[in-house]
Amino acid sequence: MVKEMDRGIITLITDFGTRDGYVGTMKGVILKINPLVRLVDITHEVSPQDIFEAGFILKNSYRYFPDKSIHLVVVDPGVGSKRRAILVEAGNHFFIGPDNGVFSFVYKSERIEKIVELTNKRYFLPYISNTFHGRDIFAPAAAYLSKGTPFEDFGGTCNDVVRFDIPEPETERGIIKGVVLHVDRFGNLISNISEVLFRDLARKGMCEISVGGEVLGDIKSSYSEVKEKQVLALFGSSGYLEIAVRGQNASKKLKMNKGSEIKVIY
Repeated sequence: MVKEMDRGIITLITDFGTRDGYVGTMKGVILKINPLVRLVDITHEVSPQDIFEAGFILKNSYRYFPDKSIHLVVVDPGVGSKRRAILVEAGNHFFIGPDNGVFSFVYKSERIEKIVELTNKRYFLPYISNTFHGRDIFAPAAAYLSKGTPFEDFGGTCNDVVRFDIPEPETERGIIKGVVLHVDRFGNLISNISEVLFRDLARKGMCEISVGGEVLGDIKSSYSEVKEKQVLALFGSSGYLEIAVRGQNASKKLKMNKGSEIKVIY
C-alpha cells in the first residue's frame, strides 16, 4: 500500500535559473528516493544570492499549498561554510533550507512547532560537495521527509535560528511611510504597506501617495482604471500596496528599487 505521505508535495525555490542542470539534478535526487512525490516549481529566478527576495516569494506562495507540503528553498551564498542546514515545521507546513534568514517571514507570521538541524548523514547523499548542498543535503532530506521519515530523525532541536530584519511601515499622524520590499518581473514595486494597515488608519479611503517624485491622487482597483504609461497605486494580490505603470516597468520609469520610500498621506 502506498503511504499518503508518499504522494506529498515538494515545492522548490532557488536562484539557480534553468539554463544549467542544477534544478533538474535536485529533482532527480528527490525522485530517485520517492518516485511518487509531486514536485512544484515556484521559481528558480530569484536574483542571485538574494535571501530576502527568496523569503518574500516564499511568504506569498506557501499558504496556497495543501497542509503538510514541503517547501525546499535553496538560495545559499554561505554554502560550504559553517552555516547550518535546517528543517522547520510551522503553520502545518515544512520548510527545508539553509539557516541564513530565508525563513524569516515564516518565523514572523507562523507559530513555530519544531526546528531541527539536519545532521543525520543517513538522509544525505554519500558524497557531499562544498558547493551544492541543494543536491547533496536539502533534496534528499526533503525526499525522505516526504516518505514519512520522522522529523526528529533528521537531527537535534535548533532554536537560535538566523533571522533578518523585515522593515515595518512607520506611522505618524496622517502619514504612512513604507519602503519597496520587492520588484516583480513586470517592474511593479511591492511595498510593506498592507491593505489591512491602510484600511485601519485611512478609514475614509481618501489619500495621496508620494512616490518617485510623483503624487498620485488615490488608490485604484485595477490597471485598467488608468491610461497606458500612467503611474498608479493599487493593492496587489499579495495584499500590499504596489506602484505600477500600465504597460511599462515602474521600477525603471520611476528609478526606484528595493528600499525606495513610498509615502501615503491620508
